[in-house]
Amino acid sequence: MSTGTRGPAALVLEDGRVFRGAAYGARGRTLGEAVFCTGMTGYQETLTDPSYHRQIVVQTAPQIGNTGWNDEDDESARIWVSGYVVRDPARTPSSWRAKRTLDDELVRQGVVGISEVDTRTLTRHLREQGAMRAGVFSGDALGSDEQMVAEVLASPPMKGADLAGEVSTDSPYVVAAQGERRFRVAALDLGIKSNTPRLMTQRGIEVHVLPSSTSAEELLALEPDGVFLSNGPGDPATTAHATALTKTVLEQRIPLFGICFGNQILGRALGLGTYKMRYGHRGINIPVIDVATGRVAITAQNHGFALEGEPGQRFDSPYGAAQISHYCPNDDTVEGVRAFDVPAFSVQYHPEAAAGPHDAAPLFDEFVDLMEKKA
Repeated sequence: MSTGTRGPAALVLEDGRVFRGAAYGARGRTLGEAVFCTGMTGYQETLTDPSYHRQIVVQTAPQIGNTGWNDEDDESARIWVSGYVVRDPARTPSSWRAKRTLDDELVRQGVVGISEVDTRTLTRHLREQGAMRAGVFSGDALGSDEQMVAEVLASPPMKGADLAGEVSTDSPYVVAAQGERRFRVAALDLGIKSNTPRLMTQRGIEVHVLPSSTSAEELLALEPDGVFLSNGPGDPATTAHATALTKTVLEQRIPLFGICFGNQILGRALGLGTYKMRYGHRGINIPVIDVATGRVAITAQNHGFALEGEPGQRFDSPYGAAQISHYCPNDDTVEGVRAFDVPAFSVQYHPEAAAGPHDAAPLFDEFVDLMEKKA
């Protein structure tokens, strides 16, 4: 393998497996959890998604960087992935929207990556062994295999990681409704993506984005017509504050909608447990079945934890009857919950996925319907 002018790099997994390649992006060392993403498009949205905080993302699509980097598609103010692994980086971007290359942007933001890796073999390894701690090393950070494995093993695991506070906004802000304001929604920022408020504002919703540390009193003082729980990184078992806040919202019978991390928080508030998946769901091509209709949606997802439960399972919660409303036919993972006696529902996938698919976008209309009925 020729590393050209990029210089050598190594991806080191906690089980001792080492993948050699060429440096890509910034040079140095980075540590995180190695996960694979099956999206064929939308790498800019993936890189700037706060849900990927502290993760080293392996792109299964063989060629990355073809459309360069623009100033419109970011899902947050920065790149959140801790490292990036690709097979064949594009030599020259080809898009009228591109402002610079992906490589340049990775360097600008200090994101250490590696290219020329056999990502097919790497993905098969992670599928069989599970997502695991890893490190990318290049430049002066390259050392012996033993030294690099030791550094990886000294890094913190994702299980038990409390990360939502690290990606949340420091202060509240408001995204105005487009046209006439119909509703006011309090959105708890656990790692919210830019497209989420955008889709709500298109439906006449004024969105108040709140820090993850917001108290119940502060949230209720807004007199919201609805509450939204966003996506985000980390272990849902660490979200005692957000779960308690959700319970208050349920007690007040305020319409509630959650996605991804928010789905796990609502589930925990309803009494369900959570667990760490072997390698999770990450990509824009994952099927989900709606138990009520049997309809299949192709969805965008990014989660390494999931709710416990069986497809279609009905259960009693402290707030009345509830059901596992959606599931993934690939592995029966819980993909949604719905309460029947309080106005609350959530899904594990991303109806706001800017890169697509957009099968699940009508879920925002369902949220509007809940608020209309409450009004």
